[in-house]
Amino acid sequence: AFRMPDHERYDSVLLSLAQQMPGGVPELFDVVFGFLSRKTDFYTGAGVDQARAMVLGAFEKHGAGAFKQEEQKKKEREAQAKRMEEARKLAEKKREEEEKARLQGPSIVEVTDEEAAEFERKQKEQKEAETKKTEEKKKDPSPSDDEDEEAKKEADGKMAPNAGNGADLEKYCWTQTLNDIEVKIPMHVTFPLKSRDLVVEVSKKHLKVGIRGQPPIVDGPLRAEIKTDTSNWIIEDKKSVVITFEKLNNMEWWSYLVEGDPEINTQKVQPENSKLSDLDGETRQMVEKMMYDQRQKEMGLPTSEEKKKQDMLKKFMAQHPEMDFSQAKFN
Repeated sequence: AFRMPDHERYDSVLLSLAQQMPGGVPELFDVVFGFLSRKTDFYTGAGVDQARAMVLGAFEKHGAGAFKQEEQKKKEREAQAKRMEEARKLAEKKREEEEKARLQGPSIVEVTDEEAAEFERKQKEQKEAETKKTEEKKKDPSPSDDEDEEAKKEADGKMAPNAGNGADLEKYCWTQTLNDIEVKIPMHVTFPLKSRDLVVEVSKKHLKVGIRGQPPIVDGPLRAEIKTDTSNWIIEDKKSVVITFEKLNNMEWWSYLVEGDPEINTQKVQPENSKLSDLDGETRQMVEKMMYDQRQKEMGLPTSEEKKKQDMLKKFMAQHPEMDFSQAKFN
C-alpha cells in the first residue's frame, strides 16, 4: 500500500497557508521566521551562526531534490512532446489518406449478371433486417437509445477532439495531456522564418503570436492559467511556430485554447491510461475524481463533493423530522 513520506504529511496544511498569502514565498518565509522568533528559541538558543547553518542546511538538502525533480520533469516534457508530435503526424497522415481517397472518387467496375443479382439479394436482405430492427425498437425502446440521445444533446455545438485531445482549427491546431499543451501555428510565409520575424508572447493567461508588423494570428485569453517558467517555442520547418507550456491545474481537460475558439467535447477525450497507471494509488484517485467532477459540471450535475453534502443533508433531515426546513436556504 502507498505510504506518504513523513515530510509530506503537512503538505496540505502548508499549501493552504501559502494560498492565503498574496506575497507568495517571501511572505511565507516572513511568517515562518516570525513564528520562530516569537514562539521558539531558534535565534537565541544555540546562537545565530548555528541557526543560520540550520537554514542553509535545509536549503541545500531540499534544493538538491528540487533540481533533480525539475530535471525529471524536463525529460518527461520532452518525451511527451515527442509523443504529441508523433500523434500529430499520424493524424496528418490519416487526413492526407482520406483526402486522397476522396479526390480519387469511386471507380467503375464491370460486373456479371450473376454478381449483380447476388448484390441485389444481399441489399434486399439487409434492408429487411433493418426494418425489422426498427419495428422492434418502437415496441420496446432500449434505455441506451435515450442515453445516446442525451449524449447527443450534451455534445450539441461542441466538436469532437482530434487525435491529440485538442482541436484542428482554421489558423492553428493544438493538442493536450492533463499536464501540457502544444500549439502549432502555420505562418504561411514565402521566406524562411527566423525568430526576429516573429512576435510570440506567452503570459500566465494570454497568448499572442504573429508576424512582426502584421496583425497577430492568435491573440486572446487562454482557457486557464499556465506555468510561464516552463513555456517554450521553436520554429519548425522554417514555416511554423510550435509552442509548448504546462497547465497550472494539471487535473482538468481544456475545452478550448483561446477565448472565442470552438469548444471540444471533453467527454470524448481519451486520457493516457499508461500515464494514470504510473501514479500512486492516492494521486490516481484524486486525478480520476477531478476528471469525474469536470464531466459532472459540464452536464450541470453535482460534483462528488456536492453530492456528498446533499446526501449528508438528506440524512440529517430524515433524522430530525420535527424540524422545519421549508424556509431554510442552502448554499
